[in-house]
Amino acid sequence: MSIKDQTEHIEIAELGQQLRVDAVRAADAAGSGHPTSSMSAADLAAVLLTHHLSYDFDRPDHPGNDRFVLSKGHASPLLYAMYRAAGAIDDDELLTFRRSGSRLEGHPTPRIPWVDVATGSLGQGLPVGVGMALAGKRLDRIPYRVWVLSGDSEMAEGSVWEAVEHAAYENLDNLTLIIDVNRLGQRGPTRHQRDLAAYGRRLRGFGWHTVEIDGHDVGAIDAAYTEARATQGRPTAIIAGTRKGRGVAAVEDREGMHGKPLPDAEAAVAELGGLRFARVDVTKPAETRAPHKDRSGHLALPRYEVGESVATRDAYGQALTALGTAYGDVVALDGEVGDSTRTELFAKEHPDRYFECYIAEQQLVAAAVGLQARGYTPFACTFAAFLTRAYDFVRMAAISGADLNLVGSHSGVAIGQDGPSQMGLEDLAMFRSVHGSTVLCPCDAPQTAALVAGMAGARGIRYLRTSRGGTPVIYAPDEEFPIGGSKVLRSGNDDVATLIGAGDTVHECLRAAGILAAEGIEVRVIDLYSVKPVDAETLREAAHETGCLVTVEDHRPEGGVGDAVAEAFADGRPAPRLVRLAVRNMPGSATPDEQLAAAGIDAGTVAAAVRLLSTES
Repeated sequence: MSIKDQTEHIEIAELGQQLRVDAVRAADAAGSGHPTSSMSAADLAAVLLTHHLSYDFDRPDHPGNDRFVLSKGHASPLLYAMYRAAGAIDDDELLTFRRSGSRLEGHPTPRIPWVDVATGSLGQGLPVGVGMALAGKRLDRIPYRVWVLSGDSEMAEGSVWEAVEHAAYENLDNLTLIIDVNRLGQRGPTRHQRDLAAYGRRLRGFGWHTVEIDGHDVGAIDAAYTEARATQGRPTAIIAGTRKGRGVAAVEDREGMHGKPLPDAEAAVAELGGLRFARVDVTKPAETRAPHKDRSGHLALPRYEVGESVATRDAYGQALTALGTAYGDVVALDGEVGDSTRTELFAKEHPDRYFECYIAEQQLVAAAVGLQARGYTPFACTFAAFLTRAYDFVRMAAISGADLNLVGSHSGVAIGQDGPSQMGLEDLAMFRSVHGSTVLCPCDAPQTAALVAGMAGARGIRYLRTSRGGTPVIYAPDEEFPIGGSKVLRSGNDDVATLIGAGDTVHECLRAAGILAAEGIEVRVIDLYSVKPVDAETLREAAHETGCLVTVEDHRPEGGVGDAVAEAFADGRPAPRLVRLAVRNMPGSATPDEQLAAAGIDAGTVAAAVRLLSTES
């Protein structure tokens, strides 16, 4: 498939010019965009499209398709120009770039069937590509290749180097990184400018095979791609020296041209040789059969006896393992804390579907995004506090429309002596703010197991919060917990308030209710296990009947259970009195009971708050 003669060499160079012209035209039609960043990589794209990419544009779900990830998503005009050259879109659609209603957005999203994941937040393409390559090598066992086109600016992102190390560790020889070293970033020169060797030294230090080339020499590009495909046992990085705005003197290698249409698009098109309509017959992959991701097995969730003490993290690991036995598409990832999160239980039973990502939370989430893009159902887990490091990947996963299960263990002050650095106290707010997300906070083992099973069949970003210490089992094994629901655990006609907990604080609310009942004060107790979507109907009924809602959460007051409850009354209807108990202090090291008391979310404090309310009323 290499370039065979000079005529073919010229034709591919002409295709590169066509891609540049189309990038210029698309940005000019939109009045915005990044044509110069597209123009630098046009020759790299032309050779890939004509000689090395194996892809059936009529069957984007073909299991043998190569995957192409445009990590430098701002260069979307180049991607769309490639689609026109491949016959996937026509010229009219190309010129709808960035218009309202067009699927050709400013940065690519899976609204386009040939885009697997949204890009544009730099430093994410390679980490997600690692996940796709892992699927191909370890699960699918199909010889498709993952090609990632990256800019040089984004090589400063730490997430890139998490991916670089992980790819080398996993010997991902089905992964090729193409770095478009065009020297210029948004505001001026990049850190290493044209020093290709600087990138090469770093990548080779991690164990990558590297090739340094002139990114405008189509023969050298072709030879580099051929070398990458022949390299075994390690990933390859092609470090291509290019010139931003290549081919148009007014903008080539000039600062201040980033992110702008060309000043004179018509003159630029003429300088590039005019409009072209070449079509590329992209090589289609051989017929292959995707591995059967069987979901016909019997799901036998673990069962627990009422009254026994079980940590919800233990129930998570046990339920996940059961899910893996029943469902062949379920995979698990962990950030080197599997003995604490209990993901190790899955790893022991299903080692072929377990991925250890080590202490690299961005790569953890990115790999999960890549795996779900290949049809798997990932559960990625680490401490709730550490998922904050990967928040941008979660945000972009939502833009991708990804189906992703994330689990944060060791939540809240209830973890005890480890102190505040290990306490997830912002996670509910973080995940509630994600578009279309589901946020779950179970209080006991049966509820946890049922919710884990429910997550496997849900859509979008799903987050489950688990706790470190054992909590009493209060639900029978066959109790159902639909997403969006809640459980009324205690109620009566004389209730003067409603206590609302989630996770550990459900038990504090029940204890507080017992203390108050002994004093002749009756309260309702709601287990708000689904924090998003929230059970507004049950909350409104409780507000109507008791007049006062008291939320108790092992979380900061901003964005958690209290806000979720308040939003149920944000449509203008009469709102009840709302009292919010949450973690407002900065915890230190102490026992779990001491932590809950210091934060003011223990049973005694809850009971005291209700007494005060009763006195005031």
